Amino acid sequence: MELKAAPLRLATTAASFEADFKARLHWAADTDAAIEQRVADILADVQRRGDAAVLEYTNRFDQLSATSMKELELGQAELKAAFDAIPAAQRDALQAAARRIRAYHEAQKKAGGETWTYRDEDGTLLGQKVTPLDRVGTYVPGGKAAYPSSLLMNVIPAHVAGVSEIIMVVPNPGAQNLLLLAAGYLAGVTRAFTIGGAQAVGALAYGTETVPRVDKITGPGNAYVASAKRRVFGQVGIDMIAGPSEILVLADGTTRPDWVAMDLFSQAEHDELAQSILLCPDAAYIDRVQAEIDRLLPTMPRAAIIAKSLNDRGALIHTRSMEEACALSNRIAPEHLEVSSTDPHRWEPLLRHAGAIFLGAFTSESLGDYCAGPNHVLPTSGTARFSGPLGVYDFQKRSSLIEVSEAGAQKLGKIAAELAYGEGLQAHAQAAEMRLKP
Repeated sequence: MELKAAPLRLATTAASFEADFKARLHWAADTDAAIEQRVADILADVQRRGDAAVLEYTNRFDQLSATSMKELELGQAELKAAFDAIPAAQRDALQAAARRIRAYHEAQKKAGGETWTYRDEDGTLLGQKVTPLDRVGTYVPGGKAAYPSSLLMNVIPAHVAGVSEIIMVVPNPGAQNLLLLAAGYLAGVTRAFTIGGAQAVGALAYGTETVPRVDKITGPGNAYVASAKRRVFGQVGIDMIAGPSEILVLADGTTRPDWVAMDLFSQAEHDELAQSILLCPDAAYIDRVQAEIDRLLPTMPRAAIIAKSLNDRGALIHTRSMEEACALSNRIAPEHLEVSSTDPHRWEPLLRHAGAIFLGAFTSESLGDYCAGPNHVLPTSGTARFSGPLGVYDFQKRSSLIEVSEAGAQKLGKIAAELAYGEGLQAHAQAAEMRLKP
């Protein structure tokens, strides 16, 4: 049977547009109750039994027969051996991507990640001390495929931030992928374990006899991993709870339609729940993109996944204008936003909500995924309305610095005491008043 991909065709002028648009955007993020209960049981068991529980679940879920956690830890020598063993072209690509990612995050740190202080007129010192987290855990997916790029994007910013110890966990078969292990060596992973799932999240959150407890867990995973991260938040920090991948293309009709069709494919091939949307004021151009979708789909190895994603969640939307397309984009707040236009800087000021904005026809989203430099760990499911990409700042914490001079205490003490008495907190007030000169 021939596969067909027919994203929903919508037009903003249609009477039913609002209802159809909202229905197409809807994604049920509710976690299955059975998964929630299973994850809760695994986390409690890991917290109670430590290594023994992690070993048991890893053997069960990954079909292994390890007898100790030592067998599930990858040493630096193994990571280095993987780096040496991969083809020279892969080594070169890995190093080039890592250089660009590191350079971008070094610039990010320099721009706003430093300690600062100042003194006011009475000599009081005020400021902010920025320090890195001590230890971070990075979850690298490995169940269905290996993602070395995800490893680089999570580990390098942590290194740039100054994190001294980075623990990687990756389930089989990803743990056997030489390119992934080589990326771990190049990025500077401190310790690596071939464990995954909720038990890996539990091990990082609580610590076991072998796996050290971390301060924050980053990295994507399946529903079990997402549920576990949600449950351990508070014990440790987490980056985000990621939903399905998304791409939104704003096109003015000047880009080659096969380029746009392939860019829509680039997210649809992730999984059936991924969402690919085109917004364009040129109806004839939308027809040309659909024709390219029809032509190119049979050539894709993951055609079945792409077709289901586009049929179930994709959309080709005819808008009245590019201005209206930008307004719709802000409502969607996509993970990846391509401005496929001859003059992308004309439209960029109108775009307020997006995880990453790709400007111009030559800026395919896939370049950002691998090697442009900015982080590819991005907010999904509309959360770009209030959050942004993973970055150096996610691996740092800020402490306020306050050093009040004797002269400053005379002024601030009266203010603080007045407010404290107003709140009925006498000890607060008297602590301030004791420092006032008689």
